[in-house]
Amino acid sequence: MGTAALAFVDDDGHRVELDAPEAESLMALAGSLDAATVSACPDCRSRVVAVVALVDLLEAAPPHPSSVQLAALADDAPTLHIYVMDRERRCSHPRWRDPGFEEWADVVAEQERESPPRR
Repeated sequence: MGTAALAFVDDDGHRVELDAPEAESLMALAGSLDAATVSACPDCRSRVVAVVALVDLLEAAPPHPSSVQLAALADDAPTLHIYVMDRERRCSHPRWRDPGFEEWADVVAEQERESPPRR
């Protein structure tokens, strides 16, 4: 796999990373994850997604090579949310104003320091 374009991270630091072609195809097949999104940056693809809604969305979408790993991440997540990091766009999220941003930022900052990718 190439450089990660999107990383899905849970509160325990487990993650699934998608390269650019995988990320683009997932977003196209799953409607940009909108049906599972709780909070999102309006300027990039970083977001907070509900785990149950993500699993439902993945099950309803056409098959994707990462669906099994993403569903497992969501099923095993210790909280009701997982966090999507857009690794392609440099964004400081200036317009992400709802409380979900703080939750996302706290988890992402912690996990960026500690956790290896999950395969």
